[in-house]
Amino acid sequence: MGRVVGITNSNVENLPPHVLRLVYKEISALAADPPEGIKIYPSDEDITELHTAIEGPEGTPFAGGVFRMRLVLGKDFPAVPPKGYFLTKIFHPNVGHKGEICVNVLKRDWKAELGLRHVLLTIKCLLIHPNPESALNEEAGRLLLEDYAEYESRARLLTEIHAMGASSGEPQDPNDGPQPKKHAGDPLKRAGPSAAAVPASLGNGASGASTTSSNSSSSTNVAGKKKADKKRALRRL
Repeated sequence: MGRVVGITNSNVENLPPHVLRLVYKEISALAADPPEGIKIYPSDEDITELHTAIEGPEGTPFAGGVFRMRLVLGKDFPAVPPKGYFLTKIFHPNVGHKGEICVNVLKRDWKAELGLRHVLLTIKCLLIHPNPESALNEEAGRLLLEDYAEYESRARLLTEIHAMGASSGEPQDPNDGPQPKKHAGDPLKRAGPSAAAVPASLGNGASGASTTSSNSSSSTNVAGKKKADKKRALRRL
């Protein structure tokens, strides 16, 4: 699945051990008991980048869609808030063209004790109550204030295109996608049932030849024995 934002370097090595333990504990708790309508996809390799999928809330233009998002914890976390990015394209005043999210909890309202669960719930609420006053997408912010019907139509269209179907939500299982085409295949299958019988007949032929050879060898032994018996009889004479 494609990403809107470039991959950042891991900050695992930059975070103190006690912070890593706290992050691991919180992410484990989130995975075991995720907020309603939010799926958590922890990474075994890098706990400083948390991938999630948020269901579009009912009663909004995003209903029915699943929006992939990631939180990136910087080297100064939790003193500094994480950065949030939508990976699924969305038409929303507080989401920039590169997926960056503008919400107060990720800026001036951040407190170290708030935690990642609070961040995820706040971002989900942002889908219900956009804030046009701090718009990153100015067109979406303007339409929200001046022409809600057009805003809703645009947001709904992008939801249907990008947030619904196989390209959204949980990472696709390789077995769920198109499978490699089989080779034009097994010559026996191409030739049909009659060809499948060929090896058996060949096997019978080989078996017949083996039987004939065995019989021939037995006849030779009998003839040799008869000659020996004749020689012994002549000597007695």
